[in-house]
Amino acid sequence: MSVRVAKPEERERVFSLECLAFAKDPIMRWMLPDPAQYLELFPKMCAPFAGQAFELGTAYVDEEFRGACMWFPEGVHSDMEAMAGVMAGALEPAFLEAAAPFFEQMDEHHPKTPHWYLPMIGVDPARQGEGVGSSLLAKALERVDAEGLPAYLESSNPANIPLYRRHGFEVVAEIQAADSPVMYPMSRPARG
Repeated sequence: MSVRVAKPEERERVFSLECLAFAKDPIMRWMLPDPAQYLELFPKMCAPFAGQAFELGTAYVDEEFRGACMWFPEGVHSDMEAMAGVMAGALEPAFLEAAAPFFEQMDEHHPKTPHWYLPMIGVDPARQGEGVGSSLLAKALERVDAEGLPAYLESSNPANIPLYRRHGFEVVAEIQAADSPVMYPMSRPARG
């Protein structure tokens, strides 16, 4: 399976792929339960959450656009201010207030030491189970390991935990607030 660095001009195509991949994601659908709202807002959330990876050369796609992932090297972070702006303009204030502890926990568990971060990985639901996610992780982790740094992610879907474990990640906590599903922060020690 051929995985390569995604080009900046492929950004919207990758975001469309991620929109399909996250359509059944427990956390995303807790935040955006209405289908029309999900289809409108999810792509808008991708850019501030993970879009910087395209300019950094740390977004990966499989050649057939079955899956994609975006990674951040040490020192790069999601644009949470822009993310909050997208959410505040579309979500009910009561939901945002109830969800605030969830996002605070995410921040608390995020490593404060040098690491690589995987904000987003997704595979077209029609192609899941074909090894696409594993190939994407393996390709990106080559670079992570070459730099000798640990890696971190948050699994928003418990069904994905076995995949991440096969690549050396382990659950380090559980995040939950209000009526949210559980999110699983996962860490992978430095190798190489």
